Amino acid sequence: MGPERMLDWEAIGDRDLADAGGGTASTCTLDWDAHTIEVGQSAIPLPETVTSLLTHLQEEMEKLAKTSPLAALRAARRLEATAVEAAYWPAHDARQDATPGQAATALGLNEDAARKLMARFGRWSPYR
Repeated sequence: MGPERMLDWEAIGDRDLADAGGGTASTCTLDWDAHTIEVGQSAIPLPETVTSLLTHLQEEMEKLAKTSPLAALRAARRLEATAVEAAYWPAHDARQDATPGQAATALGLNEDAARKLMARFGRWSPYR
């Protein structure tokens, strides 16, 4: 959690909130950007080949979406199904090998989100 940023409602008065609060919003955005960089650096690194493939796939899907949104949606659905199949055993192995805290750090998530992700891919209840 980042530093608390409060709006000075008395200073804002009757001015448009988007204009009056713009500076605070910009500061919050910078805080968030710094946070996401820190989380990304602490998460387990992906091999360059995987990162490159995912980047290329995203670019191709974005191009496809401009000419055929339904084809792009079909590709996304296929990617989703592939991810579910490819992650089944890794989710089970990770559950055995890592504590919830270790999994959260490696995935760049909080413990609850990591538990739910692993449960979804491992096809078990996130509540057990």
